[in-house]
Amino acid sequence: MAFTATVGNQQVSCGEDQSMLDAFLRAGVWMPNSCNQGTCGTCKLRVVDGDVDHGDSPADTLTAEEREAGLALACQATLRSDSVVETLGGAVGGGITHPLRDLTATVLSNDEIARDTRRLLLELPEPLAFHPGQYVELTVPGTQLRRQYSLANTADEDKVLELHIRSVSGGAATERWIFTSMAVGDQIPVTGPLGDFFLPAEDSDDGGPMVLIGGGTGLAPLIGLARTALSRDPGRRVLLYHGVRGVDDLYNLDQMAELTKVYPAFTFVPVLSHEAPAAESVHRAGFPTDHFIEDVDSARGWSGWLCGPPPMVEAGVKAFKRRRMAPRMIHREKFTPATD
Repeated sequence: MAFTATVGNQQVSCGEDQSMLDAFLRAGVWMPNSCNQGTCGTCKLRVVDGDVDHGDSPADTLTAEEREAGLALACQATLRSDSVVETLGGAVGGGITHPLRDLTATVLSNDEIARDTRRLLLELPEPLAFHPGQYVELTVPGTQLRRQYSLANTADEDKVLELHIRSVSGGAATERWIFTSMAVGDQIPVTGPLGDFFLPAEDSDDGGPMVLIGGGTGLAPLIGLARTALSRDPGRRVLLYHGVRGVDDLYNLDQMAELTKVYPAFTFVPVLSHEAPAAESVHRAGFPTDHFIEDVDSARGWSGWLCGPPPMVEAGVKAFKRRRMAPRMIHREKFTPATD
């Protein structure tokens, strides 16, 4: 049985086993969302009137006290009656979004680009509208498991999706599929776009300096963000750090060199945490968040973009605040391991 969620001045029909977030996004109604696994709490909302089933909402993300207070995780909760909801910030439905869609993609290539890292190109039967920085979900064949991967594309690259994927030991999607049996020509279910890690609309973008820090394949969405920002303003200062363990983990260096050549205000800084850089290389040793503090005296007026493992993201937030970046200008996307 379907129920209706009243969201701001809009009404959205939610299926019996359909999460509120899925229903909102498919209807083109904006709702804050990030991990879509119940671990980040970004999609937390208040149920003003009505009943919901909290499903698999983790207790450490949504406490018993919060449930009693009428809070719910939109990515996990399903409706059990017609309901009225609102985000914790108040208004819902005012953001710009692209409707969530299900498509079947064809594998164009699946190539190794770095140690334990592959570039997967997926051709879509029709264009998928998205914001650079968002991600898509792939369904593992023969299972109901879904795995999330960020897009390295800009918005006009909407027919062939580029994903950067690092192998996870024992991973159902990586070690048992993408890195072993996936072949060119395979048909893959793709759902997207998802996430709110993206630039503001061009008419709302202040064009200020940007710093982007990615750990491992956290570089993927930052490429789309950086290229989009530079296309809007070729003179914009964009500082991109890529933190990896060793030189064999670096990739897309030719693309970074080309961006540096075309856009003089763009700077790319590769950082190695577990290897000493060769004497003649431009690589730095240590952690990218530390180098940002060394390189930038003040980040007032800057925006900051962090994507990668949670410890790196948390260190980045501290580094940005240390350099006086406004908290509202700090954007983050944590890569958290999925569970079967």
